[in-house]
Amino acid sequence: MRFSVTTSPIDKPKASLRAVALFHKRKLGVHGEILDQALEGRITGVIKAGESDGDAGSTLLIPAPAKGAAATVLVGLGPRKDFSRKSVRKACSALAKLLVERPADTATIAVDDLLPPDQGIGWLVHLLISAIGDAGYRFTTYKGKEEVKKVRLKTVILCVTEEQAPEAERACAEAEAILAGANHTRDLGNAPPNVIHPEALAEDARELARRYKKLKATVLDEKELKKLGAGAILAVGQGSERPPRLIALEYDGAGKDDAPIVLVGKGITFDTGGISLKPGQAMDEMKYDMCGAATVLGVMQAVAELKLPLNVIGVVTSAENMPDGRACRPGDIVTTLSGQTVEILNTDAEGRLVLCDALTWVERFKPKAVIDIATLTGACIIALGHEASAVLGNDDELVDALKQAGTDSHDRTWELPLWEEYQEQLKSNFADMANIGGRAAGTITAACFLSRFTKEYAWAHLDIAGVAWKSGKKKGATGRPVPLLMRYLLDQATH
Repeated sequence: MRFSVTTSPIDKPKASLRAVALFHKRKLGVHGEILDQALEGRITGVIKAGESDGDAGSTLLIPAPAKGAAATVLVGLGPRKDFSRKSVRKACSALAKLLVERPADTATIAVDDLLPPDQGIGWLVHLLISAIGDAGYRFTTYKGKEEVKKVRLKTVILCVTEEQAPEAERACAEAEAILAGANHTRDLGNAPPNVIHPEALAEDARELARRYKKLKATVLDEKELKKLGAGAILAVGQGSERPPRLIALEYDGAGKDDAPIVLVGKGITFDTGGISLKPGQAMDEMKYDMCGAATVLGVMQAVAELKLPLNVIGVVTSAENMPDGRACRPGDIVTTLSGQTVEILNTDAEGRLVLCDALTWVERFKPKAVIDIATLTGACIIALGHEASAVLGNDDELVDALKQAGTDSHDRTWELPLWEEYQEQLKSNFADMANIGGRAAGTITAACFLSRFTKEYAWAHLDIAGVAWKSGKKKGATGRPVPLLMRYLLDQATH
């Protein structure tokens, strides 16, 4: 699917479908009136017949007047007095669903009439492309042709004014790159665990480096990790026949003296829980425990595609958590790359173990900021549901920037406290710390654990357990939080 921007009137570009806004009480927007005139009052006639009242999120399809002509879609925005980001999001979601379900290959959208008064055109372009891209995403790699319902929509043309065009074109390029990165993240998350394993993630990073000249891939195998002293990563992976990997993708878009922003993704390609075995129900979904790693790879693709003027390093720390006879046990003590020791009380709290060694390893880059992304705790889903990622960190400026990026991208976060009192729950009788702190404040104590390995730099932790995956009949990876992280990086690129 391709997106483009034009300053031509809505009736000019050749298309199968044309979408215009309809406000409450059957009031067309400016571009709707232009199209109505071109169609000799056809739209007005349908509206007067009472087919639609313009309620927010409603859509009405007016068939093409003749063979080869374009059909018209009226997109409801509700009352003008309530015209806001909320009603526009509702309208864009409904429009996107209709567009991908219709047998149309090209659509034009009158973007200007959908723009709320308190937003710039770039915001709306991002919203539209994200909504249409999400609605049109399909993961069909392993389905037979007869079971695949194809999306025919190939081209979307966004009609804007001359004044809006420069910002709209920039936003269009950004949104397309973000959508491609998010879809890459989804594809990795949806793929089966017999295909996506630690070495497969390493190969994905190598492939990205082959595709983009500004990316450089480094992969540390189990022998190198042992030589390095990454005892926590190795402990998690030792019960699997597929050994762990530490993967880095370096992007140089700024000067050598510019400190990089480092993203660290948890890549547990399948999580049985290890010896602390998970319940069998829905265990198939534990392939999504690498969505933090998939997010990093998707973001790095988008960064390289947009050629951002930043130095960004994506790090993936990956293992498969299996209950083999060699697997680590509750009661084992491991020595991390930092030299700190950890008593493993629960082998299902393995994500923080692979992350802690990676968070120590990235000190070598002297980073400006480090953000880790992980499907870390079920407690996060209990606390925040599926609407927001939890964010915690040791640097208020970094945490605030991520919160703002989440608001702007509608890929939202909610800050939880990282108070010193919570560290008490991680005390161990036999090691420097335990890997769990009990049921209370599970998301917070997991972040407290990670904080012990991040004292040398500004750091934030995103727990994406509730947002990276949808369960149930429509289960699958969402591509979040690629939009959030790309909004943050785009903001950093303009500072």
